[in-house]
Amino acid sequence: MQVPPNSDLELGAVCVDKSLPGRTVWTMVADERFANPAGLLQGGFMCAFIDTALGSAAVTFVEGRKVFTSNVELKVSFLGSVPVGTPLRCEAEVVSGGARVAFVEATVTNDENKKVARASSTYLFRDRT
Repeated sequence: MQVPPNSDLELGAVCVDKSLPGRTVWTMVADERFANPAGLLQGGFMCAFIDTALGSAAVTFVEGRKVFTSNVELKVSFLGSVPVGTPLRCEAEVVSGGARVAFVEATVTNDENKKVARASSTYLFRDRT
């Protein structure tokens, strides 16, 4: 298993905090390679960035267990546009969970601390050996 995965490397997503179980903070810059014709970050790339933060929060929630996570649903609300070059910060946190499932929420802010996206997701855990 490659860590970090190629998708994180391609996005330029960097984990800057995973000190608390069930919570992670990630950053990335809206790269021109991920822009739509209007010069704004395309929503699918925002979703990939958010999924990275949500999934890693879920993995850290299970402290000490080696698991794979499966995202079974993802809802993203886009709250503002993100021009190319904008630094982004995604904070993700498990709001409820147990041995088999985690409910995770995330907020993405820009360099002016304005919310540009909110998300929620459900992850299932599968033990790995």
